[in-house]
Formats: sequence, structure tokens, C-alpha cells
Amino acid sequence: MDKQMKGVGRLVLGAAMMVVGLGAAQAQEKVKVGLMLPYTGTYAALGNAITNGFKQYVEENGGKLGGRVVEYAVVDDESNPAKATENARKLVSRDKVDVVVGTVHSGVALAMAKVARDSKTLMIVPNAGANDITGPLCSPYVFRSSFSAWQPSYAMGEALAKRGIKTVATVTWKYSFGEESVAGFKEAFEKGGGKVVKEMTLPFPNVEFQPFLTEIASVKPDAVFVFFAGAGAAKFVSDYAAAGLKSNIPLYGPGFLTDGNLDAMGGAGEGLLTTLHYADGLATDRDSVFRTKYAEAYKIQPDVYAVQGYDAAQMFDAGLKAAGGDPSKKEEVIKGMAAATIDSPRGAFTLSRAHNPVQDIYLREVKGSENVVVEVVSKSLEDPARGCKM
Repeated sequence: MDKQMKGVGRLVLGAAMMVVGLGAAQAQEKVKVGLMLPYTGTYAALGNAITNGFKQYVEENGGKLGGRVVEYAVVDDESNPAKATENARKLVSRDKVDVVVGTVHSGVALAMAKVARDSKTLMIVPNAGANDITGPLCSPYVFRSSFSAWQPSYAMGEALAKRGIKTVATVTWKYSFGEESVAGFKEAFEKGGGKVVKEMTLPFPNVEFQPFLTEIASVKPDAVFVFFAGAGAAKFVSDYAAAGLKSNIPLYGPGFLTDGNLDAMGGAGEGLLTTLHYADGLATDRDSVFRTKYAEAYKIQPDVYAVQGYDAAQMFDAGLKAAGGDPSKKEEVIKGMAAATIDSPRGAFTLSRAHNPVQDIYLREVKGSENVVVEVVSKSLEDPARGCKM
């Protein structure tokens, strides 16, 4: 009897050990994604769209990336650079994430990128376009699924110069992405023979635009170029139209001016031309499937932010697959991501040596509730990555 009991005990113990072993194996099969994005404030809608896009790609792949079940750690960065370093360190040190995905605000992203470089943690930027991220502060660990500030704005500078516009006034929030957007525009526009006659800035997220509208009316440029996004963009476009400027002095900007904001503008954006790496009406099979699935899942049409989140997941998936699904093999993950061609709803793109998308930039026109593609204004535009030593 004792022998029988001992035998049973060994079987029970063996089974328990198998369960423990199985649990450990299952834990090892997970990959942990840190989402550090704005879920409150001016850029909340953008953060939610990026999150939706990322999770859509994961769900399309059975809840997995690189064959591993995805687990999320989520932080609201509040678009606050002062909290960025602490929040990023928590994701890396406390939550032990395999990749940090974020963010929208360039000031926050710059602080996050430093944490990623110092800790050798993989980071994918699904929006923030600060040139320095893939310029002098470039790192093997930092990738972008979005754009540099230079790209869409440089393309608009080229487009306006070709249209024969001679003088432009600019307005933006006074922070890195806004100022770099204006600089990219000015580089191309003045190279093409135009002149920026007035540059104006205001603190982020200030939306008291009346003094600037008065100045524009006084200067009387041929056109106005601005960078605003989110709720601030909707208000600027609405105020611009209400001031009677829209019919006399055309307004232009990178596509963040209108993406995700058209309903809030209430028709004031109709006819606006913007430049961006995504547009409505691309009419490709890849984009059509993406848009249909997104609308079904979230009951809203996707925008560029959703695409950038979707492609951030695609990029990480490509890296994980190259590493056999093992996120700890960082060098292999990095090589896999760097070499990948991403089958994006925006159109396929590759990555530059600085890990920034090499992509087409579209001229788009607001028609009703859509930013409809007019033409490709810059084919496979690559950010110059000035100062990158990688």
C-alpha cells in the first residue's frame, strides 16, 4: 500500500512539475509591448488611433507578434515632456517591456529615445517627427513607423514653389516638431524661388490665434503654411475661415492639419491642400482591406495615426520573425526590422540607414469628410538624417 501511495505521489508530483514547466514555457512565449502614448489632452484622439492600429495588426495575426502572445503595458504620457523620462524608465525597468511604442509629442519622444538608447531597449516611434530622433540622436535601437518633420513639409515647399507661389507666412507652435516643419518647408520653398516673409510662433498648446490672423491680414502673403495637429489644428482652420482669410490667402500645411480633425472643423477645411504619406482614396487592395477591418472594429474610419500604429506592429513583427520569435535576440530583431519592406496601407516602404521610412508623399485635398489623394508630389522621399553617425 505504501509503495502504491508513493507511486501515486510521484505521478502527482510529476504532473505538477509538468504543469509548472508548461506555465514557464507559456510565459516565455509572450512578448511585452509598452504603449506610451497620449490618452488625455490635445493629442488623445491621436494616441487612441495609434493604439487601435497597433492592436488591429496584432489581432489580424491571432493576438501574436513573431508567433508570441502579446501582453501590453500602457502609460498615458499626457504629452508632457517633464514626465517622459520617468514614465519610459518605468516601462523598461518595472514592466520589463521588450519594445516601447511611442509617442505623438516630439518633446516627449526625444526624452523616451534617450532612455531607449541608454537602456538598449527597442523603441518604435509611431508619430513624433522630431528630426533629431533619426538625425544626430539616431540609434540602432530606435525606429520610426511614421515620418520626420522634414518629409511632408519639404514636399509641400516643393509643391508650392512649382505652383508659382512667391511669398508665404508661417505659423506654428513653438516646439521642436513645429519649428522643424517650418524649416523643412522653407528649405524647399526658398530653394524653388519662393520667400518666407513672416515666421510666427506661439507656445504649445496655446490656441489664441487672433493676433496671428490679424498679422497675416496685414502682411498679405500669397499663402500661409502652418503646422498644427489635433484640437489645435481644428480651431486654427475654423478661426482662419471665420476671419475671412481662406478665400483670399490659401492655407497649406502637412496633413496633420486635417487628419482626424475634419468633423471638428465643420466644413471650414473644405478644399484645403495638405501633404502627407497617407491619403483617402488610394484604392489599393492593401488599403481597402485595412480600412474595412478598422471600421468594423472601431466604428470609425482610420487616419494616418492608425496606419502608423498598424505599421509599428508590422515592423516589430518582422524583426521578431527574423529572430525566430525571441525578443531577447536584439541584434537579430534590429537587423530584421532594418531590412524589412513594410506592406503598409500607405504603400510599401523601406527604412533608411537611420531607421526612418523612405516613402511617397501625397498631395491631398479635403473633400467632405476625406483627405482625398490628388497626386504623389515626392516619390520615395528619404529624410537626409543630418548628423546621424550610425
